Formats: sequence, structure tokens, C-alpha cells
Amino acid sequence: MRRRSRASSEPTKVRRRKAQMRKRRDASKSVRHHSSGTASETELAQSIRERDEAQQQQAATAEVLKVISRSTFDLQTVFKTIIANAVRLCHAHMGAVHLFDGKLVDIVAFHNFPPEAVKVLQSMYPRPPQPDQASGRAILTGKVAEIEDMLGDPQYTRKVTVAGQWGSILAVPMLRDGAPIGAIVITRNEVGRFADRHVELLKTFADQAGIAIENTRLLNELRQRTDDLSESLERQTATSKVLEVISSSPGDLKPVFEAILANAVRLCGAKFGNLYLREGDGFRAAAMHNAPPAYAEQRAGVLQPSPHSTLWQVAQSKQPAQTADMTKLQAYVEGDPWIVSTVSLGGHRSVLSVPMLHEGELIGIITIFRQEAAAFANKQIELLTNFARQAVIAIENARLLNELRESLQQQTATSEVLSVISSSPGELEPVFQAMLAKAVRICEAKFGFMYRHDSDTWEVTAVHGAAPVYAKYAQGVKQPGPKTVVARIARTKQIVHIADLAASQGYAERDPLVVKAVEVGGVRTLMGVPMLKEDELIGAIVIYRQEVRPFTEKHIALVENFAAQAVIAIENTRLLNELRESLQQQTATADVLKVISRSTFDLKSVLHDLTADQRGVLPR
Repeated sequence: MRRRSRASSEPTKVRRRKAQMRKRRDASKSVRHHSSGTASETELAQSIRERDEAQQQQAATAEVLKVISRSTFDLQTVFKTIIANAVRLCHAHMGAVHLFDGKLVDIVAFHNFPPEAVKVLQSMYPRPPQPDQASGRAILTGKVAEIEDMLGDPQYTRKVTVAGQWGSILAVPMLRDGAPIGAIVITRNEVGRFADRHVELLKTFADQAGIAIENTRLLNELRQRTDDLSESLERQTATSKVLEVISSSPGDLKPVFEAILANAVRLCGAKFGNLYLREGDGFRAAAMHNAPPAYAEQRAGVLQPSPHSTLWQVAQSKQPAQTADMTKLQAYVEGDPWIVSTVSLGGHRSVLSVPMLHEGELIGIITIFRQEAAAFANKQIELLTNFARQAVIAIENARLLNELRESLQQQTATSEVLSVISSSPGELEPVFQAMLAKAVRICEAKFGFMYRHDSDTWEVTAVHGAAPVYAKYAQGVKQPGPKTVVARIARTKQIVHIADLAASQGYAERDPLVVKAVEVGGVRTLMGVPMLKEDELIGAIVIYRQEVRPFTEKHIALVENFAAQAVIAIENTRLLNELRESLQQQTATADVLKVISRSTFDLKSVLHDLTADQRGVLPR
């Protein structure tokens, strides 16, 4: 008999239950398997997203660093690149970069802001950092500032939130050596917190912005130092060139002044320049560089500057003075002739003047001009002041050298005259000619006369350089009129110095000798020095110039010295002639005694010799 299977022996109800349990187990296994697969897929997707974000962050960082390296001095490009990447990678809607200078905060870059928000923010900044803004909080605390619900924050400026349609905001400070220098701010339209990774990412961008700012600062400092070094080298080179001109042109100031003005105009960014020397209460342009012709012509001669000019201001204060824009002066508006002509003829707007001082005394002024309205910098004022010092040094060197030359000339001339006196004993004509020649040359005169005086009579005894017609006329005048130079010398026994003979009283009253001197001899300036022997007038030396240019005190002293030498020469000649006469008399006496001793008893021979000697010695 066949055995029935266990399954078939079980009741139907039990079999069904077991079948259901198996289905449940199978279903449970299927569910567990499915759940495991779903979790794996989620983790994979998360990893992929994180990987993509990491790659995006690395790419953004690389892009920012590339922009930083490429835009050495262009921070605006760096800021725009940083904020654009920050907004995109942090899933924000807009952002901005703020800079802090230690006092005020300003917005330097916007990204994706609506026009209404930009308008509101631009009306608020720059301003001190305050807690009503996220940037202000980050800068004040030096820490991250985050607001999850901006409309719910009682401190935050509501009009900015509404204009920007913001829900949340994140601000990260930019630091340098622990001190805030700005902040990066991003916003979202939704309310809620930013993810930690976004906060960290924004910190990275803030660090990069700080690096860019610091690099720019350092590069600017380096560039400034380089510029300063280059400028210093250029100044030293210019100074060296000027000193070289001074050393190569001893006593010649014109090339020195030209070199100073050329370098001053170039290094100070000017258009042209003038160097004035003081003459009494006025100024004369001793040199001009690149000045417009009409302006140069108008500024010729001795000038009396307007009280509104920098020239006058420097003359009063002995300090540098400048005008940034001549056309803004009230004096220009009111039509001051000096100011108006300066602008119209020179075409310039800005002017700088610095004093030339010697032992505290103003001896001149250097002025430079720009044809655009732009004030001169302190460094340029210092540079022009240094050039003014060099000009003073050159003037003083030239003065000392000219004094040395004049002294040497006078000594040489005196020595030569004494040599003529010693080599021509008893002869006055070569002595007088030598004196006149030296006096005329050294005193820069045109010609000269040597007069002898006896009672009321004057006689021209020597002439040098005079036109023959005038010399002949002067030699024929023995008793000059009372307004002539020699007549005045006869009355006063003093030096007579006439700056302009054509403006003298003698010419106005038509004294014949004075009229001839002006109209035939061309005389304008003259100087007459008396020749005195124990306060007795014995003559005069007179020298003449054919231009109005007074003689200097040194010239007067030189002619005084020649006049004294002339008196000595005259006295020596007198004594020498007396000595010769005495010697002749003594020789004749000796000859007579010799004949007497030789012809003891021959009286006729003695008387014959004595008579012959007397004829040779005594005047007939």
C-alpha cells in the first residue's frame, strides 16, 4: 500500500497558512532587497553631488586665483569674479563685496542685484559699519554674521530687505592680520540657514579677496617705491647735470639758468618756466624756458608784479606760492591786467613760484606754469625749491669768481701801469695812455679822456677809444661850461657819476660840450674822478658808456686808484725833472772848478769855459 505524502496528509487550512507565510517571507526578502538597493542609490547620488560641488569649488577657486594673478592692480575684476562664483556655488540669489578703510564701509561690487536694491544701497554708502547691515556686523565683530529671517530681525534695515526681496543673508569678514578690511555678503529670497559647507566656502572666497587686496597693496607699495626710486634717480641726475653746467660755466649764469629751468619744467610736469632776478623793488627775467613768444615779449624788462600774483606773494612771504587755476581768481574775473595777460598770452592755468634766498634775503624767484588746471604736488614744490637753491649757489659762485677776476684784473692793470711808469721815467703820455686803456676795458666803457687842470683851464692830455670828431672838439674846449662833468669836479673835488647825460640839466640847457658829448660822442653814462695832490686839483679821469648803465662801486674804486697813480706819476716826473736839473747844475759847477784848477793863471780860459757852461745850464 503506497504511503501518502506529508503534505497531502496535512489539512488544507494548514497548507494554505504555510503558503501565506512563505509568501510573506518571500515578500519580506524582496522588500529588504529593494530597500537596500534604494539606499545605495541615494548614497551614490549624494557622493556624486558632493564630488561635483567639490569640483565646482576647485574650478571656481582656480578661476579666482587665475584672475588674481592676471589682474595685478585690477581689484574690480577680482571682486566681480569672486562674488559671481560665491552666489552660484552657495545657491544664493545675489551678493556684494564691501571694503572697509578703518572708518567707512563702501560697496565695490554687486552681483545680480535688482536695480531698486542697488539704488537704495548706493544712497546709503559709504558709511560707518553698523549692526543694521550684515556687512556692518561682520566688520564690527570680525566674525560670520548670518540672519535666517531678515524681515524678522528688528535691527536690520527694512527698506533694503524689501527692495532686494531678501529672506536670509550671510556675511563673512575679510581680514588682514586679524583686522577687518571688508566683507563678502550673499543673500537668498528664502528664509532659512545657509549650509555649513556654504559658510566655509564663503570664508574661502573672503580669504581669496583678502589675498588679492593685500597683493595689490604690496604691489602698489612696490610700484610706489619703484616710482620714488626712479623719481629720486631722475632728480639726482638732473641735479648732477645742473651742477655739471655750473662747474663747466664758471661765472656764466645764462647756461646754468637755462639748465635749471629745463629740468624743473620737465620733472614737475610743467609747460614753461621763468627765472627772475630782483632789481630794486621789481624783477627782471634773467632766463625763460619754452615760454610763448608773446608772453616772453610782454615780460621783458623790469617788472612790477600784481599783488594777486604768486610772484608778489613770494616776494612778501619768502615762501613758495601756487595757484591751481588762474581763471578762478577774483582778480581774473575783475580784469587785473597782470593776471589776465598771464592767462591770455601764456595760455596757462596753474602756476608755482619759489623764492631764491641768500642769507635770508630774496635775490630772485623761479616760476613754472601749466596750461591745465592742476595743482603742483608737495614733491614738485620741494624739487623746485632745490633748483632755486642751486641757482643761488651758481649766482654766489659767479659773484665770487667775478670778484676774483676783477681783483686780478685790477691788480694786473695796476702792475702794468706801474711797469709803464717805471719804464718811462719822466714821460707822462705813455702812462696816461696805459691808464686810460685799462680803465676803459675793465670798467666796460666805450672811451675815456685824461684831463690836466690849471687854474680855470682844462686840457685833454690823453684820449683812448673816442671818435676823432668828438675827441678833436673836446680837446679844443679849455674852459667847459658849469654843467659839464669837469666843471662839477672843479667845484666839488668829488667823483661825478651821471647815469644818463641825455637826461641831465647840462643837456637840457644845451651846454655845447654836453650836447656834443651826447649827439656826437653818443655818451649816455659817464664817470669823472678827480686827480688830487694834497687836496689840490691837478686833473681828472673821465670814462664814458654809450648806453644807460651806471658804473659799479668797484669800477669807481678802480678809476680812483688809477687817478692816484696818475698823480704819483705826475709828481715823480716833476721830482725827476728837478733832479735832472739839479744834477746838470752840479755837473756844470764841477766842470768850472776843474778848468779853474787846470788853468791857474789863464783867466781868459776860465771865463770862456764858465760862460759856455752858463749858456748850457741857464735858460736863455
